[in-house]
Amino acid sequence: MSILRLLDLSVVRCWPEEAPAQWTPQREGELGGSTAGCALPLNFQHRKHALNCHRMKPALFSVLCEIKEKTVLSIRGVQEEDPPDPQIMRLDNMLLAEGVSGPEKGGGSAAAAAAAAAAGGSPNDGSIEHSDYRAKLAQIRQIYHSELEKYEQACSEFTNHVMNLLREQSRTRPISPKEIERMVAIIHRKFSSIQMQLKQSTCEAVMILRSRFLDARRKRRNFNKQATEVLNEYFYSHLSNPYPSEEAKEELAKKCAITVSQVSNWFGNKRIRYKKNIGKFQEEANLYAVKTAVDAANVSAQASQANSPATPNSGGYPAPCYTPDGRL
Repeated sequence: MSILRLLDLSVVRCWPEEAPAQWTPQREGELGGSTAGCALPLNFQHRKHALNCHRMKPALFSVLCEIKEKTVLSIRGVQEEDPPDPQIMRLDNMLLAEGVSGPEKGGGSAAAAAAAAAAGGSPNDGSIEHSDYRAKLAQIRQIYHSELEKYEQACSEFTNHVMNLLREQSRTRPISPKEIERMVAIIHRKFSSIQMQLKQSTCEAVMILRSRFLDARRKRRNFNKQATEVLNEYFYSHLSNPYPSEEAKEELAKKCAITVSQVSNWFGNKRIRYKKNIGKFQEEANLYAVKTAVDAANVSAQASQANSPATPNSGGYPAPCYTPDGRL
């Protein structure tokens, strides 16, 4: 009979009063090793105490040490400490720069001011938008810290549970402190994927908020109704070749009070949208064609009127004034 089987039976005999009524020494041989543990539900604390006090425990421990030396993989040469993940470091730096992580020292205000400057405006402009930006950024910060706290708590609880379990098992089977540390490192690596996902989703939320804020400012400042009318009029009047020259871009930029690069970007985006949905923009093209024709007709009429010779009836000279007797 194996030493494990002897140990299991000896534990049972320590508290015969705890055994179920159907247990008898005669049935001992009928129960297998694993079945005996299920058929005899003794108190776990009693089992641990019986195992620790058993006279054959040193022999069991020695056998397990021999087995481990033959089968377990050597942990020599294993890296003691993993280097920090560069991706997590980048995410941490970004969250710190945006005012999401770290102490809250006006991070939302600084980010809003930076966004306003990038949009070409003053940090004092659009205070309503800035307050909305800070409020939404504060919500992101609150959610991030709440989820991070849950993550750290779950990681700590699971790590402590595994460490306590291994320390308890080390009283029966050989487990070195180095192996416990290695297992803790493995757990932390598993949990780091959750941490990375949390930080990545938070960074994405901040970038979406920032882009919406910048797009709203650019749309309001640079592409007002008048500028859009001027650009659309040029586009549809040159629909056969909607590629303005550099001189035309500079002229359009002055008319619209925007930069030449913004004019180039607008025409590039407009060409793409027009090609994707020609039918949708055809009506708009017809409207601008009619408007261009009307404007051209008005200009032609004004030019012809200005070039026509002046007559007394046309109002070029004042009509003579006659008295009742016919004298001037």
